[in-house]
Amino acid sequence: MPFDSRTQPLSPVQARVLATLMEKSRTVPDSYPLTLNSLLAGCNQKSSREPVMQLSEAEVQEALDELRLRALVVEIGGARVSRWEHNFMRGVGVPEQSAVLLSLLMLRGPQTAGELRINAERWHRFADISSVEAFLHELAERSDERGGPLALLLPRAPGARESRWAQLLGGPVDISAPASDQSAASAAAALAPDPALSARVQALEAEVSALRATLADVCQQLGIAPAEPAHLPPAA
Repeated sequence: MPFDSRTQPLSPVQARVLATLMEKSRTVPDSYPLTLNSLLAGCNQKSSREPVMQLSEAEVQEALDELRLRALVVEIGGARVSRWEHNFMRGVGVPEQSAVLLSLLMLRGPQTAGELRINAERWHRFADISSVEAFLHELAERSDERGGPLALLLPRAPGARESRWAQLLGGPVDISAPASDQSAASAAAALAPDPALSARVQALEAEVSALRATLADVCQQLGIAPAEPAHLPPAA
């Protein structure tokens, strides 16, 4: 029976676990298949993830057990510890290029075809954006006999130059919500004040003030007028 996300969608944790296995199989092949600890670290990493998660070992193990029942991951017993690898292409029934795009969408959220091509560079080198779009359209037009569509072209957000694509492995996507709402949490985090950055700015301002005072003393001793300081925009 083909994989059908309409009847058995992946949970967010299952999608993160599966996509992380797919990512690491390409970016760190020497460490693949992954141990549970390595997989947990990959799922919770803060870079190249949207949203960032903080999963527990039990949550990852539960997701692995569920994915194994659906033939999407395989456990490989070792002498001391078990390791895990994905079975995505065979389990879902898609070619390598489509698997790369779907895993990127699961890891990073909706993206444009251009963003996907750039982000896929370490995984698979697409010839051009048209090649990326061709595989995305193929996923969006997947027949019911094969399990239905796995990707969706979202309405273009106001002010955006290109439309973004979303994956449907986790079930239907709410296309009525604007992009600003879909990424509200990320935007809030980005706009939140950074205490470390504020401390660095204050330290730099103090250093600049001290240097200006020293320069003024030197200019006075030499009998020359100091140059007028450049006018900088006020701090936000």
